[in-house]
Amino acid sequence: MNQSVVALKEVLNPVRDRLIDHPVYQQVQSAAALRIFMEHHVYAVWDFMSLLKALQQALTVVSIPWVPRGNANTRYLINEIVVGEESDVDEEGRRTSHFELYLRAMQQAGADIVPVNRLLQAVEEGLPVEKAIALYVSEPAVRDFMEFTFSTIASGKLHAIAAVFTFGREDLIPDMFLQIVQDLSKEAPGQLTIFKYYLERHIEVDGGHHSHLAISMLEELCGEDAQKWEEAAAYAKAALESRIRLWDGVLAGVGDAMVVG
Repeated sequence: MNQSVVALKEVLNPVRDRLIDHPVYQQVQSAAALRIFMEHHVYAVWDFMSLLKALQQALTVVSIPWVPRGNANTRYLINEIVVGEESDVDEEGRRTSHFELYLRAMQQAGADIVPVNRLLQAVEEGLPVEKAIALYVSEPAVRDFMEFTFSTIASGKLHAIAAVFTFGREDLIPDMFLQIVQDLSKEAPGQLTIFKYYLERHIEVDGGHHSHLAISMLEELCGEDAQKWEEAAAYAKAALESRIRLWDGVLAGVGDAMVVG
């Protein structure tokens, strides 16, 4: 493995371990708690696609007339990831994006999709994403998480965007969470089958094949530039810290619901 990647991973390991061991996973022990988790997490599923599209726009040509841009290996890597994220297959073999699959999983589980749909509608109608987040995302932890994502994109630093994409978003749901969902499925038959499929697909595709492609992309973008590798590590660490704060928000939401209940 590239020694710069090894060094970057060593920097990230402590915060990554904190994230994977976050107590939120132990607290999601009911269908109601899982719905709260999904109502927070869906925003991360959505803004992940903007990280992906920012990379595709910069590393490939999506305008007319077409001209070759950059390294063909990098173009291949990002385009393959886009295909998988934007047009994967659902549990019945139909084409769908991972975000749309997640929305269907939320509906099946009885989670509220109205707030995230309001955000999407505002963005589709032309409201700048930063204003849309401020107006339509009420949970501070979610809002801060998304603001970090879009500020990273706005930086225009492709190696930083790629680092957040690669190490801040992929392969961060531990296998034991899938086991929790499997156990909850027995208590709520027919309500979590799509979410269970989503998690299995996420672990299979995003945590495996796509993560290897993304690391190769980051290697292409950073090359032998020590400053870029240093910045990539800083952005990736900040992304993991941002995810921890998001999970803290989920944990608080679950705790509040238990008190009310």
